[in-house]
Amino acid sequence: MRPRLPTLLAAFGGLALLTACAQTPPQPEAAPPAPKGVYGAVEDNGRVIPAVPEAALSERNQRQEVDYWTDQPPGTIIVDPYARFLYLVGEDNRAMRYGVAVGEQGRGFSGEATIPFKREWPRWTPTANMLRRDPELYGPVRGGMEGGLENPLGARALYLFQDGRDTLYRIHGTNNPFSIGKAVSSGCIRLFNQDILDLHERVRGGARVIVLPEDQSGKGTQPPGTTPTNT
Repeated sequence: MRPRLPTLLAAFGGLALLTACAQTPPQPEAAPPAPKGVYGAVEDNGRVIPAVPEAALSERNQRQEVDYWTDQPPGTIIVDPYARFLYLVGEDNRAMRYGVAVGEQGRGFSGEATIPFKREWPRWTPTANMLRRDPELYGPVRGGMEGGLENPLGARALYLFQDGRDTLYRIHGTNNPFSIGKAVSSGCIRLFNQDILDLHERVRGGARVIVLPEDQSGKGTQPPGTTPTNT
């Protein structure tokens, strides 16, 4: 029996860190957004990644360098799941900010992790929880799906470990660009494929990942001494 691939991709759409929230903190003052040409079609290892549809490219979802105040060293990834942003900490109170999709309520990852390794066009296998939750949907692909344009993990994946153990959560691409900026996936953090290509190149093995709790949403987006206020 062939899997219901369109249904599977719409339901899964990625794995992604932490939960959803209706409130969004004020946006940091940002540099001009990335040119939309950045999100054009890309050839990668013999595969052509489609351009991100114009309708999915709101300014807030485009990657851009922004002011960001943190005592974490450059190269640290900070995820704000309630604002739907991922920050890659840089030098001089700056960070590269990416719009992300995050997990639905109750399906998220919390805490800190490291990234011991990365994968290009990763293979995907549904977890035991997915199989128990919806055996009809995930059962046909219980043996896994090879990397490719239809794979829910997209073009790249960063693997999250705690205390040397795989958390089964990933930061990865997506074949559903309209999910970015929303809380719709099965637990991990996903980015436009063009953005995960960029992040994959910038992140070093062993990088630290910090997921902000709800009461710290917006942290780092304003200078020290000020308090982010959700609106």
